[in-house]
Order: sequence, then structure tokens, then C-alpha cells
Amino acid sequence: MTYANGTADPVGLDATRFETRIGHEGYVRRLPERVTRTITASKLEVTDRFREVVDLFGEDHQETPAGFRIEMATHGSVTSVDLVRDIGYERGGTPRPTPLLFSADSANPYEVSDCAPLIANVTCNPGIVYDLFINNPDANIGGHFTTLDEVLVELSKAAGPGCDVSVEIANPYGDINEILEEVARYEEILTRHRLVVKVPHTGPLSADTAGDLLKGNGLLRKRYNSGAPRDMLRGHALARQLHDLGHRVNFTLMFEPHQTPLALQARPYFINAFVRHRADATRRMRGFVAAYDATSDEQFVADLRDYLVRMDYLGTDEKALDLLTVLRLTRTLLRQRDDGPDDGMDSVRRSLRWLSTTHLPETRLIVCSMDGEQMFPDLMTMLSEPEFLPLHRRVLVTADPAYLARWTTSPHVVTYQRRFLSAVRSAPDALSASTSSSRS
Repeated sequence: MTYANGTADPVGLDATRFETRIGHEGYVRRLPERVTRTITASKLEVTDRFREVVDLFGEDHQETPAGFRIEMATHGSVTSVDLVRDIGYERGGTPRPTPLLFSADSANPYEVSDCAPLIANVTCNPGIVYDLFINNPDANIGGHFTTLDEVLVELSKAAGPGCDVSVEIANPYGDINEILEEVARYEEILTRHRLVVKVPHTGPLSADTAGDLLKGNGLLRKRYNSGAPRDMLRGHALARQLHDLGHRVNFTLMFEPHQTPLALQARPYFINAFVRHRADATRRMRGFVAAYDATSDEQFVADLRDYLVRMDYLGTDEKALDLLTVLRLTRTLLRQRDDGPDDGMDSVRRSLRWLSTTHLPETRLIVCSMDGEQMFPDLMTMLSEPEFLPLHRRVLVTADPAYLARWTTSPHVVTYQRRFLSAVRSAPDALSASTSSSRS
């Protein structure tokens, strides 16, 4: 390897201190002074991955791209600098303002572009892609987008290199070779640095039975947890296989905290805690049980049974399940969900506790599926509890951009803006004109 003296540059590299490997000079110049001043070796080079990342994402600026942290290793007289994917970092390897990160749950490039400076991730699923965007004329203006690939190209531009993009496979019950071809197509668009492959838990379904969800009322005859182990663990096997092939995996459809320790065995990059549906179901079940306990009216238990069938807690073969069994089953479910305040965040709390014990330092929990007036504030309150403050680096909060935007304001913003704008209007003409001009 050949090294030569570098040249001074605006980033702050002291060329007199180092010999830079020939051909690496332009890459080394992107290193911030806070990094180079810590180097004690006399020779400096960058890794192949460093050069690959800069060549892919570094055209529009003179720093290292967003979404990568700078790591160094010194061997003898040579320090080698690498770029490691980490969405907790902005350009120049600067940490984002908080270890707690935010994400857009959207396939709408117009929405994503509005919040891109504030997010570190974009996540979508077939429902978001097709129901909420491509097939929604209010969102897909002029029907401009017709395929997922077209959407991903624009999402890539809108989000920028600092954001991961989680893309769900179309058919987790399909042939592995077809799945790998699908993943390769997404990787070609997003690059391996940004793509996170979204693999869902598969439940009791198989390639032969998944189609039952598309027939009639879509309800299963058997209970959700009554499948064969091979089928129930298919998602785990697929997630682990993709990991072993070098792909980062978002292991999704996680509602219960007891899903977490087994999900972690697949070495996912993201795990999830879906909040809304579980919280709603918990409150509905508590309501039915409380009504029965107060009145002894078995109709409440019969209504509870119907609800459990509609919500997939029971299979359609259990429509006539005896009421005592229904009541006992529901009390068991509710006991599993009795953990702290009634804020719907018990699954988040328990999943974070599991995550804190792992040997997977890069794995993060995505808190998702929120709505209403309470869930986001309740989550922020929970995350401010002393137990969870050290775990913020392990958390990503995702929601559709409109829901996230709701929590940027307060009634008092309107009150004070009214006062401020009124004050400006009453100012001298010169000041008013100046202010109006500056705001236009």
C-alpha cells in the first residue's frame, strides 16, 4: 500500500499529521476535525465500505452521509476509518438530537418529504402502499404512481440516505426463491444500506391455508394459536434466513410482549409493539367482564364470545363455546395485560425490558399503530419514566405523518400567535412592512 501526505481541506484535516493512502485523499477530506484530532497513527485510510457509501450518497455535500456512524480501528501505524449503518446519526457522523428516533408510517412520498428532516425511518406494508396510497386518488395525485417499485424510488428520494426504509414482502407463505428475488429488487432501488426487509409473524397459516383469509368473512375455523409448529414458526425461520444472508429484518405483527423473546431469536434489526388494536381489545374485554360481574347477566358473556370470534381470539368453530370457558379464557388474557397504568403501553414496557437483556446491541423496538388523543402523550410519559430513559436508543416511534404532526402544537400556540400577529399589525408602518416582507 502506498501512502502520501494529504492536503489541507475545509473539514479540518491536518495534512501534516498523516500520510494518506493513495486514492483515499478525497474520502479522508470528509472526516470532521473532531474525529481526526483523536487519531494518533501516522497513516490514514478508509475501508472499502466507506468508499462505497460515499460514492453512493455523498455527491451533494462534503461530509460523510447521514445514516452512518464513523468507526476507527488502528493497527500499528495505520488507522482505518469505516462507515457503519446507524440511523441515529446525521451527516458528518453527528448523533441525532435525541437517541429516541421517529419514523413515518407511510408510502406517500409527498407526506414523507414534509417530515424527512425529523425522521430516521420509513415503514410501510401492503395496506399502506395500496389501500392508503396507490389506490387512493386523494393521496396518489393524478394516479401518478402505479407500482410499488415506482413508490420506492420516490420514497428513496424523499427520505434521503439517512432514513431506513422497511418494505414488507408480498407473500411470506411463498417460495423462498421468489421472496429472495423480491428482496433483490427492493435492494436495487434502495441499496442494501437503506433496505430493511419486513417479515410478518405468520400465525397458524401455511401456503395451503393462507387463502382462507380471502374467502367469505375471512375468519378462521381454528383459533389463532392452534397451528402446527412449522407454520407458527415460519416467520421466525424466514427472518433468520434473511438475516443469515446479510439482510436486516423488521420482524413485524407483534402485539403481545410474550412474542418478543422468541422474535429476538431470529436476530431482527427491528421488533415491534403494535399498540392500538391490543389496547382497544383489552378495554372491550374488561368492559364485558365488568358488566357481567356487576349484573351476573350471561348475555354480556355471550356478546363477549361474539366479539372474540370477530376479533380472531376464537375460531368460528368456537361460536358456541360454553360461556364459563369464554369467561375463564378472557380473565386469563386480562391478567396477562395487567402491568402498570391503564394506558395501553404494557406491551411496550415489557418488550423494552426484554430488549434491555439481549445480546443484540443494534436491535430497536418500533412502537407503532397509535391513534386517538391519549396514545402518543401516554407513550411519551412512559418513556420519561426513569426505568426507560436509558433505553431511548433502542426505541423508534412510528406513525403516519398526520398523526405525528398533531403533537407538534398546543392550543396556546394559537393564543400566542394571535397576540404576536396583532402586535405586529399595530407596529409602525416601517416595521410592519419589514416584518411582512421577511415572512413572505
